[in-house]
Amino acid sequence: MKYAIYISYLGKNYSGWQLQPDAKNIQAEIEAALFKISRENIRVIGAGRTDRGVNALAQVASFDISREWQPEKLLLALNFHLPLDIRIMKVSRVSENFNARYSAKLREYKYFIYEGISCPPFLSDIVWWRKCSSDHKWDISLAKQACKLIEGKHDFRAFCKTEECPEDSVRTIQRAKLRRICNGKIIILSVKAQSFMTNMIRIIVGNINAVATGKKNLEWLENLLTGKSRSESAMTAPASGLCFWGADYDEKFFTQIT
Repeated sequence: MKYAIYISYLGKNYSGWQLQPDAKNIQAEIEAALFKISRENIRVIGAGRTDRGVNALAQVASFDISREWQPEKLLLALNFHLPLDIRIMKVSRVSENFNARYSAKLREYKYFIYEGISCPPFLSDIVWWRKCSSDHKWDISLAKQACKLIEGKHDFRAFCKTEECPEDSVRTIQRAKLRRICNGKIIILSVKAQSFMTNMIRIIVGNINAVATGKKNLEWLENLLTGKSRSESAMTAPASGLCFWGADYDEKFFTQIT
């Protein structure tokens, strides 16, 4: 029987989604929970690989299990064996050819920034706190122009961790949108594409930050998108602000969380 699940997790205590030797990770925690309820060694396939410290609202994963379960009972059983910072939010039966990674048409991430001289402590694990006065906040107009430049098909070599950059670093960003909420204190960047490279969104944020704070101009950012090296771009933004928001599929196995 094949099932798909939505997983929400806080990434600060984990080395990322992917199985890694001698490192605490999300995939291993879920596979361990599946073993406890089935006594089977079940491999879980995730829609996206999140790095150390990155959060998720709706990571999608799929797996095969020999016994048929009612979705709600499977959800409850898995959550019973998972730590509280990992929660299964929804479960559904899917077709046998469904694969959370390869069936995904688009993936969406959101990046959260809190600007101010003080930050509410309950936000500290899910935002990048930019410790700044009102005079040094992002120029939101410049930031939105930077988002427009990033949209479309470009060579994002300057936006990938150097040692993990693939030979083909061309990607297409379907959407890069920016908005402020909470009286302007929180900035949310939404990025949607079929696939991303290692640290790509965090480097996008770092480069937008360079433009929005006046350290770099829009022409510099546009030039980076022609395949420049990572050394020519700006900082990698902190992992805490990044959240895997969800994935789109042709198969509507359950309603997307928004």
